[in-house]
Parts: sequence; C-alpha cells; structure tokens
Amino acid sequence: MQQSTSTEPLLETLEIATGPEPRLAVIWLHGLGADGHDFEPIVPELPLSVAVRFVFPHAPVRSVTVNGGMQMRAWYDILGWGSKVPQDAVGIRASAAAVARLIDREVARGVPAERIVLAGFSQGGAIALHSALREPRRLAGVLALSTYLPLAETLAAEMSAASAGLPIFMAHGTDDPILPLAMAEVSRRVLGAAGYAVDWHVYPMAHAVCAPEIAAIRAWLATRAT
Repeated sequence: MQQSTSTEPLLETLEIATGPEPRLAVIWLHGLGADGHDFEPIVPELPLSVAVRFVFPHAPVRSVTVNGGMQMRAWYDILGWGSKVPQDAVGIRASAAAVARLIDREVARGVPAERIVLAGFSQGGAIALHSALREPRRLAGVLALSTYLPLAETLAAEMSAASAGLPIFMAHGTDDPILPLAMAEVSRRVLGAAGYAVDWHVYPMAHAVCAPEIAAIRAWLATRAT
C-alpha cells in the first residue's frame, strides 16, 4: 500500500478531542452494522497525560451477503463463514485506502504518523490490522479487539518495512459466538510467524468489550502517549 494521493472524499467521522492541540490521534473503526458513535462512550474511560483526538469513522453502507444482502454499514462484504470461504479482498482494500486518507488528514493537521494509533472492533479491527501492517509510514500501534487478520495469506508479501516491531494489542472473549477465540488465535500465530510480538489478552466475555479490557487498553495507550 502506498501513501494515499487519492481525491476520493474522506469518510464521514465523529471526532472528540480531549484537549487543545492533540499530540496523539486514535482512528477507531466500529464493527459490522454499527457506526462511529459505537465507541464514543469509551473516550472518558481512557484519560491520558496528553491531549488525544479520537476519530470515529462511519463505514460505507453496503450489501452484506451473510445477512441476506441487507444494506448496513460495513467495512467489507462477508460472503460466508469458514476458512475456505472467499474474502472480499476488493472491499477490504478499499476500506484500507479510506483509512490511509484519514491518516493523511491527521498528518496534515500536525499529528505525525508515529503518533497515530489504528484501533477497531470486530470487522473494524480487521481493517485496522490489515491497514497498519501495510502502511508505509511508521504508526504508533494498532488495537485489534474481538477480531482477526484478514487476507492473512498476503501478509508476508505486503507487510511494510515500517511496520516491523509495530506494537499490537489484541483482545478477545472466550465465549465469542461471532468470531470464535480459535479464529483470533490463528491470526495471532500468523502475526508471530511474521515477526510481530502481540500483546495478547483474553477475557471471559462474548463478542463485546469489558471493564478489565478497557483498563488494559488505557495502560497500553499510555505507553503510546509518552
């Protein structure tokens, strides 16, 4: 992936700055069928020592095959479940390009790439992982919550030199009925084989976020804010 030079419009976003002149930006992608407001309530739970701009994009509305073709906000189509079902590579890459444009904007607004975190839950976490590992600019890290690594078979050929040693926080629930823990564990092994050290957390929860997880996220973000 190259740095975006596209004239495509930016995604619509919700933005919350915790203070003037933010020194850290967190671009946080929601899950399937939600929107940018989904993680808005988490901001007060993540106080940091520096001002942060939280950017919550709204995914485009598209037809989702596994939901009977229903139109909803989604980062990419889901054609079915299982390791042998084709992935929507076109949709995944299009959303990654949209995220790159948001990174461009943060850099233009004075937050250097190495002070930008990509974060996401479920489908949004998949795009955050895919994007961060291919981003040619060094980022601050990636938060991948209740998710997996999409297009894992292309990672070795496509990961950027800038992503070497990139801090990765992954968290998952033991009782997740949507994306089973085993699916995340496979992604963790792929990332490990590619040379990434994953900060791995497992919680007794379903497809959700819990209080101990938020506390761990806060501690992890604090190290990115120094």
